[in-house]
Amino acid sequence: MSVTVLIPQPLRNLTGNLSKVAGEGATLESLVSHLEGAYPGMRERVLDEGGQLRRFVNIYVNGEDVRFLSGLGTDLKDGDEVSIVPAVAGG
Repeated sequence: MSVTVLIPQPLRNLTGNLSKVAGEGATLESLVSHLEGAYPGMRERVLDEGGQLRRFVNIYVNGEDVRFLSGLGTDLKDGDEVSIVPAVAGG
């Protein structure tokens, strides 16, 4: 499955400053593995030591938060848009 992945500014140092990259995978988990192969360091920035989504990283597939879908098991299809969004905190 070919999808478009929107890369936030804090991760663009891994993608050669690209804001969008092509990704592949039938699920979000396989997409993360593909991204790690193409852009080493991506996995550790998105997933924690236990292999789960980091608490302060939100991922959306076609605008829907994967935490309310199937998490890393969320199915992907050709043409989907995946957004990686670091949570913003402050006061």
